[in-house]
Amino acid sequence: MPDYLQKILTAKVYDVAEVSALELLPALSARMGAPLWLKREDQQPVFSFKLRGAYNKIAQLSQAERDCGVLAASAGNHAQGVALAAQKVGCTASIVMPETTPHIKVAAVKARGAQVLLYGESFSEAYAHALVLQQQTGAVFIHPYDDSELIAGQGTIGMEILSQHPQEISALFVPVGGGGLISGIAAYVKRVRPQIQVIGVQPVDADAMAQSLKAGKRLTLAHVGLFADGVAVKQVGEETFRLVQKYVDAMVLCDTDEICAAIKDVFVDTRAILEPAGALAVAGAKRWMQKEGLPAAACIAVASGANMNFDRLRFVAERAELGEAREAIFAISIPERPGSFRAFCELIGRRSVTEFNYRYADPLVAHAFVGIEVGNKQEKEALLAAFSAQCLKAEDLSDNEMAKLHIRYLVGGHAPRVDNERLYRFEFPERPGALLHFLSKMSAGWNISLFHYRNHGADYGRVLAGIQVPPKDSEAFQAFLQNLGYVCVEETHNPAYAIFLSP
Repeated sequence: MPDYLQKILTAKVYDVAEVSALELLPALSARMGAPLWLKREDQQPVFSFKLRGAYNKIAQLSQAERDCGVLAASAGNHAQGVALAAQKVGCTASIVMPETTPHIKVAAVKARGAQVLLYGESFSEAYAHALVLQQQTGAVFIHPYDDSELIAGQGTIGMEILSQHPQEISALFVPVGGGGLISGIAAYVKRVRPQIQVIGVQPVDADAMAQSLKAGKRLTLAHVGLFADGVAVKQVGEETFRLVQKYVDAMVLCDTDEICAAIKDVFVDTRAILEPAGALAVAGAKRWMQKEGLPAAACIAVASGANMNFDRLRFVAERAELGEAREAIFAISIPERPGSFRAFCELIGRRSVTEFNYRYADPLVAHAFVGIEVGNKQEKEALLAAFSAQCLKAEDLSDNEMAKLHIRYLVGGHAPRVDNERLYRFEFPERPGALLHFLSKMSAGWNISLFHYRNHGADYGRVLAGIQVPPKDSEAFQAFLQNLGYVCVEETHNPAYAIFLSP
């Protein structure tokens, strides 16, 4: 097996990489009651840690290998790292990127002198095509995470952390996708200061490493969430899985709202805007401290990158307060009689109302979609109890994904004369023709009775669709969903749909 301590100590990264800063997050530390430090890999020339491993791999190629050029598959950060590394050593680089990759990322890779080949709708398709091209061209394939030289390059982050913070450290929190970053850091830290806990952090909807560790073998996820696209990996690497099994102490999972809250926390303390994967370790550190209590010494989170799509900032701002439990969303049923709305406002008191959506739909009861600023989850529970005491029916929608993504923009009353409506959430590829593909697959006898789409600055669009399907067509409709090729979740029985939209 490779001697990773030696490999990391001799890694060639500093021709291109900076020794990134280790900064205390003062406001967040004060709020959490324990010191939390941030390793600022967003400060690298390509705004992520990926150039370390890519350069260490490419710099150690023979001249004959360099003459063949290098090849990689990536949707963003790895592509930029490979392009910069190849440019530095003077060899050609070709990067296969999904057709859905935002233009800003494609332009950034081209600006480093690499050739970009757009192929497929996902990283998996781009990766498979890159392997075919590698066989055809003889170029050296630079794997995004499952390579010992690449792992060693990422491990220099662990070396820097221990040098920058010689005092006691309770835990290091590291974002995990394919596992290259945490493998390198853990391999170094556990050899030098084994008492430090190394904790991996993944999104709840992209937890290939966490699931594989539980199963004791590498698993392949059928689907991964795309919000934290930098860690959206369906299967972890063989070598990275071996190292994580050996060196990593625990895994923690975070949801989208918690990641958005962490992006805001880092912005407040540093004025830097991390990408979702870049803020993942901060989200994990917060969740870990809340669950396990205050650590004995400092904790350190790795900020892995800051290649944020500008269009996503709106979504992050909307969800950050929910992630910190500083906003609660309710469906409130208020009697349609004089004075009832005033009574509702008196219950809210001096709390700020962040959102209020209502449309008359029933002569007896008004259904309102309401966002209210709260201090914590306990205050939200107290509000629910106060509503109940005044005979106001309240449904807590703070954790209802469909309500947060769609219903809040659709409150407009129940639709009359809409029979056999089924409600589904879809993920459409953000490319021309996605809607036409959806419609062409549908039976001509099925009517779309509701449709909502809102751009969230991601590679996939979130769509809510109501489709009228007669009971006799149930089997054909299920076949349509299976053959469509888009991720979908049925929401017909979601309480938010029943309250605000269902016929």
